[in-house]
Amino acid sequence: MPDFWRGCGWRLLQPGPEGQLTVTDDFLRSLLLRPELAPVPESCDSERSLHQWLLDHPRQPVDPARLHTLADPDAQSNYEVWLRFRGRLLAGPTLEASYLQLFRADVDVPPVLVHLLTQVLLRQILGEEATPMQARAAEMLFRPQRIAIQDDGQVMAADEETVERQAEASFGGIGQLLRQAGATPRTAELDVLNDANAGDYWARSEAHDFVIALNHGQSALDALCRVIERWVGHFLAVEVRVQPEREIDEDHWVWHVGLDAQASAVLNALYRGEEIEPAQGKRMLCLFRLEFGDPRLVAPQVAGHPVYLAMAMDEDQRLRLKPQNLLLNLPLARQG
Repeated sequence: MPDFWRGCGWRLLQPGPEGQLTVTDDFLRSLLLRPELAPVPESCDSERSLHQWLLDHPRQPVDPARLHTLADPDAQSNYEVWLRFRGRLLAGPTLEASYLQLFRADVDVPPVLVHLLTQVLLRQILGEEATPMQARAAEMLFRPQRIAIQDDGQVMAADEETVERQAEASFGGIGQLLRQAGATPRTAELDVLNDANAGDYWARSEAHDFVIALNHGQSALDALCRVIERWVGHFLAVEVRVQPEREIDEDHWVWHVGLDAQASAVLNALYRGEEIEPAQGKRMLCLFRLEFGDPRLVAPQVAGHPVYLAMAMDEDQRLRLKPQNLLLNLPLARQG
């Protein structure tokens, strides 16, 4: 199988026991080479010196006073963010442990860096056995999607950044002005991933330009279920089985996890017996049923019952999944 997502930095990390990842100096250097930190022609000598010093010594502490010697306040801020992020990465024995710790309190690093870590970890989890549809479905866990519901009821998910880029190109230089004026750019034409073109995914994996259908019976939903199973298994060392579901069995509903903020709000309200706005209900996209392979690993009050998962788009038809919800909110039995 060809390599995929080559630019995420996965190959710069060191695999450890049980498939966990360890942060390396080369991975830290790759972060320093991102556009947010790489020097530009306008960078001052102090900024260039600091950047080179960190490339040579990526783990060394930096005196806060040194950051104040940078002429550009934005550069100062970017280095402060990077140093805080580096501290989070190096705080745990593995990248997985550091990732989990990010969400134990208020997340204080930008979403772009959280998404990068999610992508790297998914690349490790998918390994060399992923299908093109599984890899594309996994993109939903670290790249916001734009949802389109077609006249025939097909629910299509496309990468939001790609859609915006294509729409901008379609309108040339006036695309932004049209958006500001309230006009809707015409829909970008992107390929729908299917059995016939699946092999093309590998060469285009970093373009994020394939659309997938999220309706029941479509292979993308099955692929997403397999990705979720492997995500949970990798982090929590528990076997789970996930499958699409059409409705919640009220008699067995004792636990749920929203895969995004929109779905969490709807599930919480319904569980409390509250009414939801009709528009909220229409934004619900998919419902899933998660079951544990070993019921002894589940909290007693949930044993024998499924965990319902759901995802929903927001008012602007965006889907922003939070895979960390699965790691923090599943009803596992307390150890010891």
